Amino acid sequence: MQQFSKTCDAIAATTKKLEKIALVADYLKSRPPDEAAVSAVFLSGRPFPVWEETTLQIGGRWLWRIVAELAGKEEADLTEAYRRLGDLGAVAGDVLTKKTGQGVSVLEVETAFRQIAAARGPAAKAALVRDFLDRATPLEAKYIVKIMTGDLRIGLKESLVEEAIAKAYASPTAEVQRANMLLGDIGETLRLALDKKFDQARIRLFHPLGFMLASPIESPEEGLSYFAEAAVEDKYDGIRAQAHISDREVKIFSRTRDEITESFPELPPALAALPQDAILDGEIVAWEYPASLDDVKAIVDEPLSDAAETSARHQGRARPFTVLQQRLGRKKVSDKMLRDAPVAFLAFDILYANTELLIDHPLQERARILDALLTAPKSPTRHRGTPANNQGVLAFDSEQDQEQITETRIIRAPVFRAASVDDLEELFAAARDRGNEGLMIKDLSSSYSPGKRGKSWLKMKRELATLDVVVTAVEYGHGKRIGVLSDYTFAVWSGDRLVNIGKAYSGLTDAEIAEMTGWFLEHTIEDQGLRLVVEPKIVLEVAFNNMMKSDRHESGYALRFPRIVRLRPDKLPADADTLERAKEIYEKQ
Repeated sequence: MQQFSKTCDAIAATTKKLEKIALVADYLKSRPPDEAAVSAVFLSGRPFPVWEETTLQIGGRWLWRIVAELAGKEEADLTEAYRRLGDLGAVAGDVLTKKTGQGVSVLEVETAFRQIAAARGPAAKAALVRDFLDRATPLEAKYIVKIMTGDLRIGLKESLVEEAIAKAYASPTAEVQRANMLLGDIGETLRLALDKKFDQARIRLFHPLGFMLASPIESPEEGLSYFAEAAVEDKYDGIRAQAHISDREVKIFSRTRDEITESFPELPPALAALPQDAILDGEIVAWEYPASLDDVKAIVDEPLSDAAETSARHQGRARPFTVLQQRLGRKKVSDKMLRDAPVAFLAFDILYANTELLIDHPLQERARILDALLTAPKSPTRHRGTPANNQGVLAFDSEQDQEQITETRIIRAPVFRAASVDDLEELFAAARDRGNEGLMIKDLSSSYSPGKRGKSWLKMKRELATLDVVVTAVEYGHGKRIGVLSDYTFAVWSGDRLVNIGKAYSGLTDAEIAEMTGWFLEHTIEDQGLRLVVEPKIVLEVAFNNMMKSDRHESGYALRFPRIVRLRPDKLPADADTLERAKEIYEKQ
């Protein structure tokens, strides 16, 4: 682990991408295969491979206490070190002292992480962490803590580790990237590169792939400037979700790759009735179902037509995100909540079906496969006692009409064609009238690029300017909010650093503030009295009237009348906006 840590220090010391890649490649080549494979996972900034559901589940406050205890330091000493160094791992390396006989191996670190993950209760976990950090040198402890918190902060992204593996083992970078995408395990990918066995990489169902992302556009004219043929969909205000279905088993993942199946118990039975194994991309939305059979008309056979609008209208419509929000993060959903806030899965893409990976197929072909899957006869097998005939195509009998309407959970997202600016304007107005955010405009010839944002998918919204930001500090409120943390300071990315850009205290409900207060208290890095510096893991969407240049914040900008639109548990901190995006908004206003 000492050599791993020295390599990390060297990587952090250079800003040059090629030098970082070379340092990682040289290190990996110098280690035995087992150690190199585990090191690749650690260099990606996580204790376990992506596909695993294993987590350490130990908060920043416990780590802070353990480091203080091992160092024999007062809180003030750690606070001063944190102000200088900026993260708890670096603090551990600074305040801990080296003792005779210290030192652990990379494989011992992996074993310790699995023991910590398996331990029950924070006290048991803390005892294991304390014992293990006490055995490590200060430099090793620095990077052990960094890996535990998921924040290496050495300017090394997983994509660079992929390039380093390719360099170390003389393999094509594209092959390494594809294998890692399919497996969700960069350590196993390293082994395939070492043995030149990329042909053995197979998609791992129930491991979420990266989501293809869309780029924002400013006008309909721009929306038609990148490709000749466009498929146009409503942009729904819900939760982007990826559904994996195999042998009647269903798991649903958010964009952060967290499993959210339990929050939407009505969806797995509908998805399990599909006649093939599949991976679907779509949006979970709060859904207003038709009130009666009179509301249901003929179902559309050709989704790429104007008739799809009729299908969507008669199958129901999306409700505001605030209705959906009460369903998020719940392991148990009450019958009342199921009645008051029913949801639908609006499927708009398919990544895998009938043992075939489809991401390299053009969107037009994937759409045909998705249509065929959703209109095929459904399996008679029941899943958790729910009717199997509950797909986006409706078939009604006299006495069960209403029940089947309410069981329509999986709906093909309607798709339209646009050939002119007027077409897009008309579709945009119609989408807004339906209560949706705007439009998605997609290149019919495009492949599916997991985790990438390009010009093949575009999103068109018109609203007050918004930014996705990361909360870095919180403060206790005043008046009726005394005792709760309601004032949030937030930041955007400048390179690999977060720089504060604003502060907001309005927009969340009392219940949300109470829930977040508990979270922030458990994830405090530095207690400054009325103000707490917290782990930068919570993403918010904030709206504002305009932006000003200001030296009040490190970003050099300040937001005028900022307010919180919503919590974004579906986004990782890495997905937050950048300082460059803030500058674009400033220059265009």
